[in-house]
Amino acid sequence: MAFDNSPFRYGAQQAPGYAGTQVDVDQGLRSFMLGVYNNMVVGLGISGLVALGLNMAATTATATGKLALTPFGQTLYNSPLKWVLMFAPLVFIFVFSMRMDRMSASSARTMFFAFAAVMGASMSTLLLVFTGASVVRVFFITAATFGGLSLYGYTTKRSLSGMGSFLIMGLIGLIIASLVNIFLASSALQFAISLLGVLIFAGLTAYDTQKLKEMYLYSGFDAEGAAKMSVNGALTLYLDFINMFQFLLSLLGDRR
Repeated sequence: MAFDNSPFRYGAQQAPGYAGTQVDVDQGLRSFMLGVYNNMVVGLGISGLVALGLNMAATTATATGKLALTPFGQTLYNSPLKWVLMFAPLVFIFVFSMRMDRMSASSARTMFFAFAAVMGASMSTLLLVFTGASVVRVFFITAATFGGLSLYGYTTKRSLSGMGSFLIMGLIGLIIASLVNIFLASSALQFAISLLGVLIFAGLTAYDTQKLKEMYLYSGFDAEGAAKMSVNGALTLYLDFINMFQFLLSLLGDRR
């Protein structure tokens, strides 16, 4: 999820292999990061629309105002298809990562948006568990938190590479704890996992933003390479946002 954490230092020097003034470098960096954020926002929009559309098709309101599953919803959420819905994003991201180097920038962007749609379908189950109002509220909390942390990662002169190593180790521990809790079903452990997950992905947001900036400045990509890196960066930050959102929702969301 995170890029390699080789140490870099900021400075006024130009990126190796980049012909142009410092103003050109700064303008290119701003354009690159804007492309990353634009792709990410479009991906989030696709995920939200797919999740909302599936939820509307899969649920209906009863006479008492509660949600009930439609026949389509029964098929989607109460049959073996639910496992496809759950694990499809994991399979998709694995295939995406394996094929990324051989794709053109436009193909990578299309596949990223397709992945965002698959992720939206998987996340549609959240609207069955949490109220719509709390989902919207937590989304804006996540957006504000993500924006502040990403801005910090972009502007800070402090290298976050050391923190990145610690966060990756924490992420591995988080995955193991989550798998264990599938069998334990401990609410206390789930609370701890959610709290730790928020902290880890908050840190990764700043770390990954800085890493993207460093990669652009020091890697000397051509236009096609920079476009592909923009898509890859959008995927990285998208995953940071989605994971932080889900963990915050677990902590702050109102359950139905």
